[in-house]
Amino acid sequence: MLRQTGTTLVVETRGRGLVDITRAVTAWVAQSGLETGLLTLFVRHTSASLLIQENADPDVRGDLDRFFARLVPDGDALYRHQDEGPDDMPAHVRTALTAVQLSIPLADGRLVLGTWQGIYLWEHRLRAHRRDVAVHLLGE
Repeated sequence: MLRQTGTTLVVETRGRGLVDITRAVTAWVAQSGLETGLLTLFVRHTSASLLIQENADPDVRGDLDRFFARLVPDGDALYRHQDEGPDDMPAHVRTALTAVQLSIPLADGRLVLGTWQGIYLWEHRLRAHRRDVAVHLLGE
């Protein structure tokens, strides 16, 4: 019989960078009791995003941050929207270039992630924020 369950995961960030939320998500999935299905994650903000990325070497996360700093620099004169500072519009652009929603299959009660894959919230603002991630699991 098909069932569904959901929650909101609150993620406290320390400012710009990737926050590993894999453990929190997998713990919640384990509590669901579902064996097979589809997990959906959705970040409810326009200046943060979600991604699945390598979880073994922290240099990968640093390299991603450095790449985006070059691609979408803070304070660029191109941007008119700066209501909350020089990192405001770049955070929105970074979110537009990444994703606010992820879908991950569930099989045998576990998320079908690769060996080196982790689930991350990517904070694009410079200062700390409290981010809400809607989590929904559909399955049996």
